[in-house]
This record gives sequence, structure tokens and C-alpha cells, in this order.
Amino acid sequence: MGPLAGLKIVEFAAVGPAPMCAMLLADLGATVLRIDRVTPVELGKKRPLQFDLLLRNREGMALDLKSPEGRAMAMDVVAGADAVIEGMRPGVMERLGLGPDDCFKRQPKLVYGRMTGWGQTGPLADAAAHDLNYIAVTGALDAIGRAGQPPSIPINLLGDYAGGSLYLALGILAALRESERSGRGQVVDAAITDGVSSLMTSMFGLMAAGMWKLERGTNIADSGTPFYDVYACADGKFVTVAPIETRFFEDLLRRLDIAPADFPDRWDRTQWPRMRETLAARFRTRTRDDWCALLEGSDACFAPVLTMAEAPHHAHAAAREAFVEVGGVQQPRPAPRFSRTSPALPRAPRASTRDEALASLRDWFGEARYSQLEQAGKLAAVQGSEA
Repeated sequence: MGPLAGLKIVEFAAVGPAPMCAMLLADLGATVLRIDRVTPVELGKKRPLQFDLLLRNREGMALDLKSPEGRAMAMDVVAGADAVIEGMRPGVMERLGLGPDDCFKRQPKLVYGRMTGWGQTGPLADAAAHDLNYIAVTGALDAIGRAGQPPSIPINLLGDYAGGSLYLALGILAALRESERSGRGQVVDAAITDGVSSLMTSMFGLMAAGMWKLERGTNIADSGTPFYDVYACADGKFVTVAPIETRFFEDLLRRLDIAPADFPDRWDRTQWPRMRETLAARFRTRTRDDWCALLEGSDACFAPVLTMAEAPHHAHAAAREAFVEVGGVQQPRPAPRFSRTSPALPRAPRASTRDEALASLRDWFGEARYSQLEQAGKLAAVQGSEA
């Protein structure tokens, strides 16, 4: 089920943005087969598998890629795929004999998706780093935060998942579309730095036009304006307002019992301190839920600041069934929505026994090819996956 049904993707186990990309494609119906390490890499405290939601919706098997048998089995799997996802440092897959050129010899139409922070080339290509480092060099981190404060860390959504996973998924799908026409595969070099820079396109245009200041917290969408900000309520919780358009701003003021005539020119920066003080004082008079009752659903461009625990229970999320419970874990359902080819509900992450891994390979190869590999003794390299 899903619009990507029939698409076959091999995922070489990695961390962060690579498995997120694989999850996105699997959520939309692609068959993703994950090749894990025989000895998984430990990254701090290991969470129980059921909570590692980026591994949902796919089967796995473990191969020793340092052994000839493991590499040969991996190549056989790749030869039956439409695309590959890998997130190793540049050169690692080549040294294993599983790089793009090796794989193209077996599958000329293959789309080879590569996920890194710095990209496959450049002076930093081999340097270790994480999301925070990548967004730092793009200008994005410096632009996020309040005036007079250090840059704010937007968890790892901006780099790993927006600039990384989403751009790799887009690149893979674009390259697959092209391969249908040309009959030729290609490499998708998805660097987080490139993706985040792309996300900053609008801001670079505004800066070039003299409409975006480099000083943090002084612009329209970075808390610089009092009518695009977060305000504390009487109970210590928070709400957001973002009425950029004049009629929406005036609607907010009326609902707050503030005369629009008090602020006739909301773009007059000299009025912003008084406007911010007025709005802050008004929002401190009631609780967050009180303000929701008054403002939510209006044209005041209002929304409460919810915790992750609260978000799934918001009326809008509930009405759209934006969250589902799978395997006892509440989680976001696949997005976006489709009118005809709706994806199935996610399957919980799970380890695969060797027998289950072999069953996945039987489906992957088909009975005839599976029997050939079995008779050749190649399936001996396959192990169960602990993900």
C-alpha cells in the first residue's frame, strides 16, 4: 500500500538522517530491506527497539561486510534493488567493494543515495561532526535565537532531518524518475550542509534585498517583531501569535480588547517595545487554556505551545488522526496524505530472526532466484538482525 508500493530500496545501517530517509520512503509503501552490522554500533545508552521509531516499517538482516561472503550477499541484494541508502563516511563503501561503481556494474539503473553531513567532497568531507556543526556553517544557526542571546539549538530537526533526510528522499525520488527515462542510474550526494543552505534560500534573498538583518532576533520571523512571538500566560505556559497581515493583527488586538488605533503603524520599530509590553501584559492575565478558548480557530493567527505529551491530544491532531499507537508506542502517522494510495499504518520496529530474514529475502528475490542463491550456499552469510 502507498504511492511507493513496488519500489525496492536497500538501506545500509547508519544513524540519524539515513534511517529517517528510509522510514519516510517505507512509510509511503516502498519495500526497504535494512542491512545491519553483525555488531551494531553503540551510541550511548541503547533504547529498547520498540522505541527506535526510525526503524519502523521494514525488515532487516545482518551481514558481515568485512567478509567476502557478506559482501557478495549484499551485492546480490543490491542487484535486485531500485535504490540504495547509505550513510557512511566518504570512501567506506568503496573500500568494502560496495561503492557506486561496483553496484552499477550489477544494476545499471540503480539510484545510489549517499547521506553525509559535509558531502562526498570538500576539505571537511572526512571530518567527524553532528547536526549542530553542520547548521553552524550554513548561517542558519546564527539566525536562530533572540536578540542579545546566543544562538538557540533547534534540536536536530533542521540539520539531520530537514536538510538531510528530506533532501535525500527528494533526491532519490527525482533520480528514480530520471532513470525511468534514461535507463541509467546515478549517485545522489545529499549533504546536510547543502540541504540546510537550500532551506535558507528565502532568507538569503531577503538579506540581499536589505530586508533581513544579521542581528539575531531583529527580523519578522525570528522574534524581532512583537506580533510574531511567544508569550507567557498566567499559568506559566505559553502561546504563539503570528498575525503578520494587517487584518489579522487588528483581529488579534480586538479580541484582546486592545484598540487597533493604539498601534496605527505596526511596522514602526520605535513602537515595538511598547507593543511587546502591552501584549505580554495582556497574555499574563489568563491561563493558556483560557486564551485557547478565546482565540483558537480565529484569524488572530494564534496557537498554544504544546508539549510533546500534549500534542497528540490536541483537537486538530485528533480529528486528522495525526498520531497512531503502534506496538504500544504513540507516534506520528505517515505524512503527507494521499487521496487514492493511502499508506498502511506503520509496523513497529522489530528484530528479525535468521528465518525471518531469509523469508524477507525470498520475497525480495522471488522463488527462482532465492533457490539459486540457496543452492550456491550464499545464504549462509545471512544472520538475524538486532537492529
